[in-house]
Amino acid sequence: MSELVRYIRQLVDIPSVSGDEGQLARKLERDLSARGFEVELQEVAPERFNVYARDPAVPPKIIFCTHMDTVPPFFASSEDEEYIYGRGSCDAKGILAAMVFAVSRMRQEGRGEVGLLFVVGEEVDSAGARAANALPVETSYVVVGEPTENRMASGHKGGFKFRLTVEGKACHSAYPHLGDSAIDRLIDLLLEIRRADWGRSDRLGEATVNVGTISGGLAANVLAPEAGADVFVRVVGRASEVQAKLDTILRGHRGARYEVVSSSDAVTCETRPGFDVAPVAFGTDIPSLEAFGKPLLLGPGSIHDAHTSKERIGKEEAEDAVEYYQRLALELLSETAQ
Repeated sequence: MSELVRYIRQLVDIPSVSGDEGQLARKLERDLSARGFEVELQEVAPERFNVYARDPAVPPKIIFCTHMDTVPPFFASSEDEEYIYGRGSCDAKGILAAMVFAVSRMRQEGRGEVGLLFVVGEEVDSAGARAANALPVETSYVVVGEPTENRMASGHKGGFKFRLTVEGKACHSAYPHLGDSAIDRLIDLLLEIRRADWGRSDRLGEATVNVGTISGGLAANVLAPEAGADVFVRVVGRASEVQAKLDTILRGHRGARYEVVSSSDAVTCETRPGFDVAPVAFGTDIPSLEAFGKPLLLGPGSIHDAHTSKERIGKEEAEDAVEYYQRLALELLSETAQ
């Protein structure tokens, strides 16, 4: 078992579902301090810390950043000849480990101008990334790690997540003319939302809509007095344009309202020659890392394995990531020196 594989499994075996990242942050603090980094734990909430590590003698010009939190449920690591399995193996603890190894090797070679930032909450609200902007860091580039199959992302979709609520009037279901079913009207509204044109981009393709949850009603023999749904639009342009279209749709639906849960525009990322390049559809912390410079996005593993019961990362792919993270850092440092 290689040192990198062993370390990925150690990280995976520490539960860090969003909101419970404290144990992993403490381990990273110890490990990075032992490697000679100056380490700061930035409190985001009680027992929730971002981990910021830098060379004690050189201010960073570049930050390598990924997240510590995972989706539920936790399950421990295992491996076969080709893959490491476990919650967070590709999203994003394998990436985190590759970044630690790459930046540590650079420091050993006398290149300490690259820092590490590991944040909480990416899977739910990017609270850690937003808090990180208060760190006293002045960098030109931030390399964000997500599972892109070792391809450099040219950009990613934004998001507009909202909670719909429709009010109706309860009555006995034998006399529907005496009431107003909120569920019926919610269904009509959701059909219109799903059929609407939310935009298209040459880079990112079509915007997509997902109705994630539906709730409401009291019983089968009662017209529903209230109903609701959680909806997520993957934005290919500006989130404000999506919200304006939603406002227009809702004007034709009495008793309907919505609450914005989160909102971000589509993102354009920096790319560099020598890497396979492709856009991705999922969101990242990049919109919340505005203080860290121009963003680049790439990492080992596939997003199609993330959030699944068979989450995994290829061992060879993770080892390759250590090498290309070093190569990318040297290229970016060369650019900052010009």
